[in-house]
Amino acid sequence: MAASASGCASPGCRCHDRSRSYPSDLTDTEWVVLENEARAVMAELVTVSGRPMVHDLRATLDAIGYVARYGIEWRALPVDFPPQAAVYAFFTRWSARGLPERLAGRLRGRIRAAAGRGELPTAGSIDSQSVKAAETAAAGACGYDAGKKIKGQKRHIAVDTLGLLLAVVVTAASVQDRDAAHSLLARLREKFSTITLVWADGGYAGRLVVGANSVLALRVSIVKRCDDTRGFVVLPRRWVAERSFAWLTRYRRLVRVYEHDPAHHEAMIWRATVHHMTRRLTREQAGQPPARRWGDPPPLPELTSPDARGKVVELITAQPWRAWKGSELATVLGIDNLNSFRVRLTQWSHQGYIRKIGPALYGPVLASS
Repeated sequence: MAASASGCASPGCRCHDRSRSYPSDLTDTEWVVLENEARAVMAELVTVSGRPMVHDLRATLDAIGYVARYGIEWRALPVDFPPQAAVYAFFTRWSARGLPERLAGRLRGRIRAAAGRGELPTAGSIDSQSVKAAETAAAGACGYDAGKKIKGQKRHIAVDTLGLLLAVVVTAASVQDRDAAHSLLARLREKFSTITLVWADGGYAGRLVVGANSVLALRVSIVKRCDDTRGFVVLPRRWVAERSFAWLTRYRRLVRVYEHDPAHHEAMIWRATVHHMTRRLTREQAGQPPARRWGDPPPLPELTSPDARGKVVELITAQPWRAWKGSELATVLGIDNLNSFRVRLTQWSHQGYIRKIGPALYGPVLASS
């Protein structure tokens, strides 16, 4: 078979020279971090020698990351990625061999070492999350969670003290937390002999605590919520697992269960974890702070007008999208008498000097104290 101009043996595929144009694509710096780890794990997991990989590895991983990040169907992959059949075959084949889980383990060790921790964790937290299932999920793998009133599946995770994923088990939503925790803790003990302490919420209390201590040599510490507490309260250690769920649900493929096989859903969770860990490790190596979800507001312009009315016009002109409040304008201009300033704003609006941005611009005039 003749190779295409891009070096790919698949006719019409230009994966070897595609440009990175999507936010989910790995940057050059991120690819430097991930490439050696990915190729090393693939070399460890190869079963028999055969035909070499045709499509570009980076383009294939970017395609899987695109599906995980934006929650699209496999058949809806953009044309600049390798064919969807090849990408899905790569996903299923290497997921069955444990590629994403092993890759996450390598990245986890590097992140922990960069944070001054040991590569192997000694403590962790467990929790569960019920997720609605789409019609593509197998009916036999779904159930109804009466507590959350959700029909679908439940994912049970174990994370370390940094919130990095250690183990995951996907069950029907009808399975109780303490019942699924037996499999989760057994998998955790099999992979990490160094872990001795696990934190959990009140749903795991009971025979699980005794069984984990006697059979798995794991001490399960229950972090309970006080009965007289009202509203949201950050509980010690439990918030770490909740934050990990928040990281996972940023990937739209994980907001709802679309996979027919629960093992594929577990693999998609590991794929999202690898993507998250790669970006986190790259950022920490560069000494950059975590990216803000919402960007910082643009700086205020330098005000040159001699009077207050001209300065208000400059502010509104510089940021026309912003619904200014009278109190905010008074703070910027250094005006103390807020009631008088609001009256002046109303006069300038009626005179046509400024225009109203929204109802938040002019609040009710407060009674002077």
